[in-house]
Formats: sequence, C-alpha cells, structure tokens
Amino acid sequence: MSEIFYVVPEEQHNALVSAAYKKRGYTSQEAAAGARFCAEATRHGIRTHNALKALHLDHLFGSAAGGCVPKAKIEKVPTRFRGAQVWNANKKLGQATGYAAIEAAIKLADRYGVGMISVDNAFHYLWGGGYVMDAARRGYIAYTNCTAALAEVVPFGGKYPTLGTNPHSWGFPTTAAIGYPIVIDWATSVVAMGRVQQLAREGKQLPPGAAVDVNGNPTTDPQQAKYLLPFGAHKGYGLSLMNEVIGAFIGGSLPTLRSRWDQQPDEKHTCAFFFQVWHPDAMNAGAFAKGRNQTENVKAVIGDILGHGNEGCMLPGQLEAQAAARSAKNGGLLFSEAEIAAFNEIATEARKRPWKLSDLKVAE
Repeated sequence: MSEIFYVVPEEQHNALVSAAYKKRGYTSQEAAAGARFCAEATRHGIRTHNALKALHLDHLFGSAAGGCVPKAKIEKVPTRFRGAQVWNANKKLGQATGYAAIEAAIKLADRYGVGMISVDNAFHYLWGGGYVMDAARRGYIAYTNCTAALAEVVPFGGKYPTLGTNPHSWGFPTTAAIGYPIVIDWATSVVAMGRVQQLAREGKQLPPGAAVDVNGNPTTDPQQAKYLLPFGAHKGYGLSLMNEVIGAFIGGSLPTLRSRWDQQPDEKHTCAFFFQVWHPDAMNAGAFAKGRNQTENVKAVIGDILGHGNEGCMLPGQLEAQAAARSAKNGGLLFSEAEIAAFNEIATEARKRPWKLSDLKVAE
C-alpha cells in the first residue's frame, strides 16, 4: 500500500516556515527565501531537504550555534576576472545566498557566455538541484557543488569520517526537447543524512552498505547509523574529494572541523559553495547533422539514448517533474502524517496554529 500524503496549501506552508525563520532573527527577505526554497524541494519530491531538514540544520549548526548569522551581508572580494566573482557570505542563510549566487552567475553568463561564483564563509544551501533546476528552466546549463555541513562520510578504504556528503548538481535546459529540465543531483554518499533522518522518523530501514554505527560496523538501522559510506566505492570517494579540494581553493578549511564551533577557534568552520552557469549559445558549434538546430539536436541525442529497447529507462529529473505534476494536480505541497507532526512542533516554536489532519485533504 502506498504512503498517504496530505495536501498543505503552499501559502500556508510558506507562512509557517517564514514565521519560524523570523522567530530565529532572520529578515523577512531571508525568511521568504528559506520558505521558497523549502517549498520548491517539497514540490519536486525532495523530502530529505524540505523545511523540516532546513530548520533542523539551522537549529543544530546555524543561528542557534553561530554558524549562520541572521541579517548578514554578502561581501564581494575583488578579482581581476570579469566572468567570475568571489564572495564572502559572512555566514548568511544558505538559501538566500544560493539564490543570489545563481542569479549573479546567470547575469555573467548573459554577458560573457559563462559565469562563475565562488562563495566562502557560507552556511549550507541544502538541495543543490533546486538552484540548477531554476537556471535550466530559464534556458541555461548550470552546475553547483558545496562542502557539506559536517564530515560524516568515511573515505574509501578508511575508518573515520573526513569527508562531507558533498553533493554535485547539474541542470540542463531540455524542457523544449522532453518537457522538463534534466537535473542530475546526488550526494556522494550512498544516502544523504537527511534521508537517514527521514527513515528514522518513519520507522523504515536503510539500504545495505549505506552506513556504519559508532563502532564502524555496517547497519541498516537509521537510529544506529553514525557515519555514511560513499557510493560506488572509490568513484564516490573521488567525487566527494573533489568538493573538498574546490572548497580548499576557495578558502574552506579542515573538513573535520566544519560546523564544530567549539573546536580550534583559530580555524575556519564554514562551508564553501561553487556555482557555474553558461549560456548554450556559448558552446554552439552550429554544425548539427541533417540541418538540426541545437534544441532539435539535443532532442535527437536523448531520443537515441532512450531508443533501441531503452524506452523504459528514466532520465534524471523525471521523478522530480512527476512529483511537481502531482503537487500541481493536488493544488499544494504533499506531506506524510509524520511530517505534519514534525511541522506542528515548528508551529509551537513559532507560536503559530498547528496543522490539523482533519483540515487537510488526502492527496490523489
């Protein structure tokens, strides 16, 4: 039997999430960015990075711990490169910083063909796919990675977590070709820690080979999962390592100290972001077969990949598009009963009226 979901109007969701952020000292603009981002994640079925995750992360490592500073201002660091910007986020809310960075990268891409934004002293921006999807919908190719809030992943062949879950996110403007943007977005661990928390909330088990307990023993119990393992053995390890090295070039410090504010105060403890956006025209060689234009050629290539008996294969971004269609059909954002209960804890904190299951319709 499939899980039952309840429909929460987006305005109702955003009002509560915004109130929670403002209660913690964030500006109305920051709170709106946080709520908007959480709604986008939920709309596209990214339950591991919805408002419950965002506000929990803020409580553990953000405004309650000094890792995120409400009302912080982004500072641009001088650089000699016209197509690139370097920012000191000064621990500004990650979602607000992420939205600002993707917009700045798009403006650079419009002018120079490609735009790059490197962000130091950041607070985690949550679901990287949300930013690149936004750019892809508007006709751009986009990429982002970040260093995760904590080092929770054991490197391939090791025994102690010295890497983050370190996601990579790509977005491609393929809506004209297939009806939605291709979005390739993944943590470099087998599962994200948000997924562990979700499964623990709902009394479900982890897949084998995803996590170990405090003693380094494999476990499928999300309540016992202490550290995560990289996907694909050495391959996921290499991709996770890539984020740490890019972060190191930007200004990020030791991964094992990230978000651990009580340790070595002379070190840095913040995340680093990297954004890159380019305009498809900047890479158009113009010599497509059979007189196709760029969009037609992309559609032909995807069609070839999914042909030859592969018609049942899925494209990255397809599940997110299907989730968004279901959300639209139901006229709101979809949450499980366990998630509704967790939101009501947030309502208590924000001094807002809790959501009643009896007031919410069941999703189709």
